[in-house]
Formats: sequence, structure tokens, C-alpha cells
Amino acid sequence: MTAHFMTEATNAMNENEISELMNLWPALLHDLINTDYYLDLPDVSKWVVKSLQYNVLNGRKRRALTLIHAYKTLIPQEKLTNENIRLIRILGWCMELLQGFLLIVDDIQDKSQIRRNQPCWYLFDDIGLAAINDGFIIENTLYQILQLYFKEKEYYIDLVDLFHEYILRTTIGQCLDLLSTNFGKTANLDLFTMDRYSSIIKNKTAYYAFVLPVKLAMCAANMKDPELHRQVVTLLLDIGHFYQIQDDYLDCYGDTKIIGKNSTDIQEGKCTWLIVSALQRVTPEQRKILEECYGSQDLEKVRRVKNLYNDLDLPNVYSIYEKETYNLLMAHIQRLPSNLPQKLFFDLLGKIYHRKN
Repeated sequence: MTAHFMTEATNAMNENEISELMNLWPALLHDLINTDYYLDLPDVSKWVVKSLQYNVLNGRKRRALTLIHAYKTLIPQEKLTNENIRLIRILGWCMELLQGFLLIVDDIQDKSQIRRNQPCWYLFDDIGLAAINDGFIIENTLYQILQLYFKEKEYYIDLVDLFHEYILRTTIGQCLDLLSTNFGKTANLDLFTMDRYSSIIKNKTAYYAFVLPVKLAMCAANMKDPELHRQVVTLLLDIGHFYQIQDDYLDCYGDTKIIGKNSTDIQEGKCTWLIVSALQRVTPEQRKILEECYGSQDLEKVRRVKNLYNDLDLPNVYSIYEKETYNLLMAHIQRLPSNLPQKLFFDLLGKIYHRKN
């Protein structure tokens, strides 16, 4: 009930903030393209604009919204000026650029087909592996923005360092994920332990999707206390863990039209919460089914895996996990020190609890 109330209460604010972000985008794009990098290169600048529009604009902007909401909550009211809000929205676009870059590369590596209800960029207009270069451009556009707008800020280097650190963590998590599936060839079910799974999602998802936007906001708000940063990281890693398990569940049981991508974790042989939980519960005969079927593109084998998940009552196991974890996270938030606003973290948790996409 609490989470539902929080989600409803923030919907209007999110819609307004997304509108403000979109209003800012044309000027931001103009500043990016009208630099020495693209001088006398009209073909390149036109292509970069096309790539940015396709890969950055259509997301749900969760990470940008998290950063902006965190900043507005953390900063003293008297410093919440129009210019500071403008800058934090620009920083929010940096988060969306990071997300766009990571998704381009991830889709190529996973051979995914659909992203955000449209063909993955590498499949669009027969772009193919040239999309890798577009990913590099989008990543570096992030640093271009930081230099254009934040170079004179005392926290500029902190922002750059945070992006470098969390991009590295994310690519390390992606490496561990790829190693677990033998680079998309054959899933090694012996590697699919809960410890390994937790390491993958901590590095691949939790750090950049949850920790990074809040730490960026803390830097911009001049919050430097290492203990506060430590407590924020600990909590947000747990929330990020919760989020990724939801993602794994939705990949199998969610509505493709709502989540905006095909359900492919089984076909790709991914190390997910569902397969790890299944392996903890299977009989020897059931494990043989997984060994034969998991990681196959054959739709009949995919169906057999899903049936096995149902036989093991994993939807109910997930439902219990979701409720218990939510309660534990709520208790964790309530124990935060007084100089960390509980509302920020209640809001973050409320936005993802019982989510459908």
C-alpha cells in the first residue's frame, strides 16, 4: 500500500521532469554538434544526431530521474536555483547517454532483437557491427558534456572519476556474465550459483543504475562525508539487487509489450535468478531437462524450461521473495542516519516495487 501510494504520488512529478528534460535536449544536442569535433564533417554530425535520437531519447529515463530527484532532496532549498536545476538535468542526460551506450553493446553481445519496442540499433537499417563505433561515440559524448558544462565546477573531476569507475565496474560485470554463458555458446550450469549471480548483478546493474546517479547527486550537492557515501552504497546495492531479480522474473513472466523487449534469457542461457533458484530445487531428472533445454533457441525447449519453472513453483517463490525483501529494505531505510533523507530512498524503492516493466 505504501509503495503504491509513493508511486502514484511521484507520477506527476516524473512526467513533468521528463518534459523538462526533453525541452533541454535540442539545445544540448546543438551544443554537442557545434564543436570542433564535427567541424566540416556534416555526414558524421548527421549520423551522430541520428544515433543519439534513436538510442538515447526513447528510454524511460529512470536513471536521470533518480539523479534529479536525489539532488533535489539532498540540496539545501536555498541552493535549488534554476541554474543548478538546469545543470543537474544536463547531468541526468549523461546518465541516459551512459545507458544508451551500454545497451547498444549489450544487445550486440547478446544478439538481442528488440529494445524499447524497436529493433536494436545494430539491426536497424542493416547497421551491423558498425554500431559498436556509435556506442563509443555516445560514451565519449558523455565526457564531452561534462567538459562543456561542468569544467569550472569544483566537483568536475569527481564526476569524471565516478563515470570512469562505474563504467569499468559495469563492463567487468558484463565480462563475468559472458564468461558464465561461454560467450553465448553453451551455458555451464555448474557455474550458476547464487554467489556468482550476485556478483554479476552487483557489478553489471546495481552500481551504475542505482549507486552512480545518487553518488553523482551527492557530489553536486557537496556531500563529501565518506561514511554517508558508504551507507548509501550499501543500501543502493541491495535495492539494485532487488531490481535485477525483478528484471529476471519479468523477462520470463512479464508482458513483452510492456517491458519493451523480447523475453530471451532462457534462449541466451543467461545466469538469472530463475535458473539459479531452479537449480537449487531440481531433482536429478529435472536437472537433465535444464541441461538439455536451457540456452536453446528451440521454442519447444524454451517451453519445457518455463514449465519446469512453474512445476517448481518459482512464481510463488518470487512473490514471497519480493514481499520479504521489500520489508527488509524498508527497515534498512528507517535505520539511516538523520542527515540522509529517508524519503529519497522510500521513493526509489516505491518506484520499483510491484513494477511491470
